[in-house]
Amino acid sequence: MKLSGAQILLECLRQEDVTHVFGYPGGAVLPIYDAIFDCKDILHILVRHEQGAAHMADGYARSSGRVGVCLATSGPGATNLVTGIATAYMDSIPMVAITGQVKTTALGKDAFQEADITGITMPITKHSFLVKRTEDLPAAIAEAFYIARTGRPGPVLIDIPRDVGEWKIEFDVTTDYPRNVTIPSYRPASPNGRVPELQIRKAAQLIAESIRPVLYVGGGAIASHAQEEVTALAEKTNILTTTTLLGKGAIDETHPLSMGMLGMHGTAYANHAVNSSDLLIAVGARFDDRVTGNVDKFARGAKIIHIDIDPAEIGKVIQPDIPIVGDVKVILTELLKHVLPREATAWNDTIMEWKRRFPLVYPDDGKLYAEYAIEELSKAFDNECIMATDVGQHQMWAAQYFKCKRPNQWVTSGGLGTMGFGLPAAIGAQFANPDKRVVCLSGDGSFQMCTQELMTAVVYKLPIVTMIINNRSLGMVRQWQEMFFSERYSQVDLQASPDFVKLVEAYGGVGYRCTTPEELKDVLAQAMKIIDRPVVIDCLIPTEENVYPMIPSGQSVSEMLVKTDLESVKASVHADGSEWSFSDEEKVLAQYVEIASEISR
Repeated sequence: MKLSGAQILLECLRQEDVTHVFGYPGGAVLPIYDAIFDCKDILHILVRHEQGAAHMADGYARSSGRVGVCLATSGPGATNLVTGIATAYMDSIPMVAITGQVKTTALGKDAFQEADITGITMPITKHSFLVKRTEDLPAAIAEAFYIARTGRPGPVLIDIPRDVGEWKIEFDVTTDYPRNVTIPSYRPASPNGRVPELQIRKAAQLIAESIRPVLYVGGGAIASHAQEEVTALAEKTNILTTTTLLGKGAIDETHPLSMGMLGMHGTAYANHAVNSSDLLIAVGARFDDRVTGNVDKFARGAKIIHIDIDPAEIGKVIQPDIPIVGDVKVILTELLKHVLPREATAWNDTIMEWKRRFPLVYPDDGKLYAEYAIEELSKAFDNECIMATDVGQHQMWAAQYFKCKRPNQWVTSGGLGTMGFGLPAAIGAQFANPDKRVVCLSGDGSFQMCTQELMTAVVYKLPIVTMIINNRSLGMVRQWQEMFFSERYSQVDLQASPDFVKLVEAYGGVGYRCTTPEELKDVLAQAMKIIDRPVVIDCLIPTEENVYPMIPSGQSVSEMLVKTDLESVKASVHADGSEWSFSDEEKVLAQYVEIASEISR
């Protein structure tokens, strides 16, 4: 049976169990879109900008664990995917980006809308294919999906010239599509690979000998679907656990052994626990700069066990005492066979006391604050929703106050820090999880980067609730200018922004505005009832509100900045319901000095 390259592409996507493609048509992909016209079992989602397509494929993958697929035409269509591809690459997200290209006869001749997209994306993909023969298309697709999902996941690009999509060849999917992919130069660790038993035994011994161990878990545990194993290790050994921004959900954050997130804006107790530990067990984490700060001062007294599927990460930032290369789920399964049960120790009690005495706090003065808004959003959805975020202050507040109960519940741009990611990623997550509620937390700066995707949400009747933390400023940049640039606020004023309520209504969605805590509760109750269109809630918060704790870039835990204003410290301690009751600022500062000294000891 003769099929065109475009028809073969769709047949191959079916073999990879692809059900959704996020894309935007153009000249070089017209053969593909002509084939899509007759395709009934793969849903094509028409986006409003190619960057949105890449972020939707990313959000689809993060929230489901499956490979996300996006499609764009040549030239500007392909280059508009670049930011989304780079976002996925930095966070190790499995994605296949398919781009159209000028005809093979026009390659290298500066034809209309020609761009060397394979060359452009080489540093931000696991691999890029330029398919010059229709006969090579099935193998390229099979290899692309294999590379994207195996080992350390990541994006792969397939560039298909227009005539390759038009040419017809004999093709039988049952015999001509590769079932077992083998690439001699690509040998990723696999769940069925050899287990480094000697290293695992050494790790178990080190855990048994440690007095102040801490589990430090990253996005690799999410990619490996290892929440059960992470939780089992923490419970069997009674080791308190902290996660990176991308590791949220690797252990239920309401679990008594969870310390929440560490790093630049992580909890003070998690950061101090890591820095005071004598053993740090790094699981699927890469010791990025937002976690370590000053590497020379990071966990100086700790021995390091580093478990990661990517051998290139071992020793890249910090040299471990026991390196273990392999699939996180497999390694932890074996490690659990060798570690001895441990009772909770005085070390656990010490950290829990730090957590009680030094919590995340915010003012309780009747004003609407971001932290309160996020807590109320979480309560409204009982922490069961999928949370997608943009990038900035609101992202860090969400990381602190939104408690993930399970993996794939947290969808955010970590390594690249891509503003505009939130809304399209939420759309991708909603398509991947039609039976779950998806919320998007954004800022007034980030939201304006990909606002046009509201139209996509309206057309497909997606009940995504977007909460804009609106401080009328580029908040995180403003915070840095306040702290480190003598309050010289340069180009961060967003007072001149659209009326977000009218904007979402113009697209066909529903908009609300909140200025008080009472208004927010009422609005959330109304928003939850809307299930056939997107909702945007514009929350007006004080411009001067900053994110704390904060470890300044390149500094160490000893330079951590914390909230010491009286009203913040008087706020409720969320861990146990008790309250701070100091009478003046001097006592507050004295209390922090006392705790910091205690931690140092």
